[in-house]
Amino acid sequence: QVQLVESGGGLVQAGGSLRLSCAASGRTFSSYAMGWFRQAPGKERVLIATIWSGANTSYINSVKGRFTISTDNAKTMVYLQMNSLKPEDTAVYSCAAAPVTGKRWGAYEYWGQGTQVTVSS
Repeated sequence: QVQLVESGGGLVQAGGSLRLSCAASGRTFSSYAMGWFRQAPGKERVLIATIWSGANTSYINSVKGRFTISTDNAKTMVYLQMNSLKPEDTAVYSCAAAPVTGKRWGAYEYWGQGTQVTVSS
């Protein structure tokens, strides 16, 4: 059974930091891209950070320079280090996995249940 389980969310003051973790199990994710999404109340879910092929990463502009996505060597853990948090970062954060074959990316097919991050002003 494939599982992605997030942890590390919570309440933090603006300017603070949190580190989210996503534990992946049930299959090998070496040929998958791993992404962090977030969904704020009343808004659509947004992909905010992606890591693939070991060390390639991408971020949306609003988190670039503040958030860092990483994995362990075995790709059983995916992390999102979040610094300089702002109230607008408040959302449910979820990790997900998408198959990658060469330059072809599939849809994100495995999802975690999400973890709440609340940033107070």
